Amino acid sequence: MIGTLQGVLREKSPTEILLEVGGVGFSVSIPFSTFEQLGEVGSTVRLVTHLVVREDLLQLYGFFSTQEREAFRILLSVTGIGPRMAQGILSGIGVAELHTAISQSNVSALTAIPGVGRKLADRLIVELRDKLGKLAGGGTAVAGATSETSHLREEAILALVSLGYNRAAAERAIVTAIKNDPGCTGTLQSLIKAAIHSAR
Repeated sequence: MIGTLQGVLREKSPTEILLEVGGVGFSVSIPFSTFEQLGEVGSTVRLVTHLVVREDLLQLYGFFSTQEREAFRILLSVTGIGPRMAQGILSGIGVAELHTAISQSNVSALTAIPGVGRKLADRLIVELRDKLGKLAGGGTAVAGATSETSHLREEAILALVSLGYNRAAAERAIVTAIKNDPGCTGTLQSLIKAAIHSAR
């Protein structure tokens, strides 16, 4: 099993990167929280990974910290949640926030995540309540040094589009989020979360 990858970042988008390792390019799916930690294209990146193996598919998922990967694996244990859904959940809520939402049975916090309805939120609370200990703790950061993301608004729009918003709606949500909370532009993740909240 591939546990970590370290190589040169050749391409990046809010949900996927191309990492060149020893002359081989690996396509790695990532959550937004990992995306915002990446350096520029051409920089060296190290991620912890989870390999999904199916009859017709080998797909790598990469994470900034071991805690994120553990949360991803725990989410996969929930009935009806596959890798893409788990990736989407971690893109819409941080691990610490997920822990808090489940421990407090906060359905509204969970349903604020794109793609998570009331039934899935209830299932997350019921099935993960006994696994909260694994979600706690700081985790170990493994990715390369952070860098300020350029074109933050455009990247946030692309991220929202990848979550199912049409571009016009994504642009409106970004504008509204910045108007309501100028401080949300500190990171890509905070801008995306504010935009999702404004679009509700």
